[in-house]
Amino acid sequence: MADRILRIGVLGLSRGFVLMRPTFVADDRCRLVAAADPRPEARAAFQAEFGAPAYETAQALCADPQVEVVYIASPHQFHAEQAILAARHGKPVLVEKPMALSLAECDAMQAATRDAGVQLIVGPSHSYDPPIACAADLIASGAHGALRMIVMMTFTDFLYRPRRPEELDTARGGGVVFSQAAHQVDVVRRLAGRPIRSVRAQTGAWDPDRPTEGAYQAFLTFEGGATATLSYSGYGRYDTDALMDWIGETGMAKDPGLYGAARLRLAGAQEEALKRQRAYGGQAAAPPAGSPHHEHFGQVIASCERADLRPTATGVEVYADERRTIDLPPRAAPRAAVIDELWRAIVPGAPPLHDAAWGRDNLAACLAMLRSSAEGREVSLSELESPP
Repeated sequence: MADRILRIGVLGLSRGFVLMRPTFVADDRCRLVAAADPRPEARAAFQAEFGAPAYETAQALCADPQVEVVYIASPHQFHAEQAILAARHGKPVLVEKPMALSLAECDAMQAATRDAGVQLIVGPSHSYDPPIACAADLIASGAHGALRMIVMMTFTDFLYRPRRPEELDTARGGGVVFSQAAHQVDVVRRLAGRPIRSVRAQTGAWDPDRPTEGAYQAFLTFEGGATATLSYSGYGRYDTDALMDWIGETGMAKDPGLYGAARLRLAGAQEEALKRQRAYGGQAAAPPAGSPHHEHFGQVIASCERADLRPTATGVEVYADERRTIDLPPRAAPRAAVIDELWRAIVPGAPPLHDAAWGRDNLAACLAMLRSSAEGREVSLSELESPP
């Protein structure tokens, strides 16, 4: 048992919480003591499972003296307002990616938490995954020479999972750049260990019935000269889990025979009802408390001068003069690294990696991708400090 237990209140009981819930349940360093959500069925489910209050508003949750830390898993457009509210109540914040929808919002969140003397951590994200962290440590050690390039490719059915209207509206934080590039940028930044200097990108919106970005390719240049290519498609055709031994993003085995299932579920269905079923308190079965493999976000290859490193769902493959595999057994709490960072930031006060500045820089890269595609040119991240 940890010497100190973090008492966590959850803002938003939708899909993000469903995926984070197994970690909260399995990690004895935290306890869920309250939640807030506008849906009565979600509040009732939380009260029944955790025996804790569930409020209708963020204000009520932040005012609860039992809540020590606020975990924000609400829709993207509410992140900034709710993080600032939590900070004004003196609560540290763990906020889902993307941190916010504009750099101005990020700055306001950072100022509010700084003024309140509390931490803001952006997570979970796939740069927390142990194989990514291990590969990053190998690169930072210099054992295989300098990092030169990263190739990352992820193909999913993201765009055909049940969506709320704003999730299909880029102006309100919808589309794969805000939701999925946030992961890829996070991973390659963790591996490179350097700031991104510029971005050249092309986005794709190929389905008029889902009128937002469903795919992109991006070329990132880092300070020091390393580069990364990011490819993503959420159109539900090819699935890069085929390259991961059919281990899905959450570390669970996946049935390749379910090809096209996301599209089939949407056909003739009420999308809003499907969305509610997938959220906490809906009809979907809760995920298990532990995963037999690590979470991942598709194919990643980091090329150093003397080796290629490939994080997998079980560890890291090292292709040097000889090939070797570093096995990394999964932990009982699937996203324990998130709690590691949160606990260290609050209890001993260690500076977190995924802090407000980190989350802001991730968002800046995503915004640069959108601007680069719209303007057909390479965009320096320094340009984003002033309006276009």
